[in-house]
Amino acid sequence: MDQDTNARPILLVEDNPMDVDLTLRAFQRRRLLNPIEVARDGEEALAWIPRWEAGEPLPLVILLDLKLPRVSGLEVLQQLREHPISQNLPIVVLTSSSENQDVATAYRFHANSYIVKPVNFQTFMEVAAHIELYWCLVNHPPARLLP
Repeated sequence: MDQDTNARPILLVEDNPMDVDLTLRAFQRRRLLNPIEVARDGEEALAWIPRWEAGEPLPLVILLDLKLPRVSGLEVLQQLREHPISQNLPIVVLTSSSENQDVATAYRFHANSYIVKPVNFQTFMEVAAHIELYWCLVNHPPARLLP
């Protein structure tokens, strides 16, 4: 993995403190080198757009919960896809919802993947390993978009 990819953060958009902790612990156990930024609601997630425009590194991948306060995860997804700086970023929905409507809407809004959060820690560790392997090591994300 090149140094630029290794230094790019993962943006975790999650409001549940227990799920934030579980995700951070899972990636820490995997010894993930990428920094993890956390947005705790939809507004915080969308507040990253001007930061990226100002030159902060684009995330390698965004892990997006759907059930968020202030601005829903589906609305966040839609707005990220409509903005030129974030429209091509890999976005993985990582949520407790397995509702067909949520899955269909997420893909209609161009989510790259939809993963239902496992409830058991060991299974979550396996999911974290797959996320890390694919999205952080195998996948080749877009670089910063040129003006």
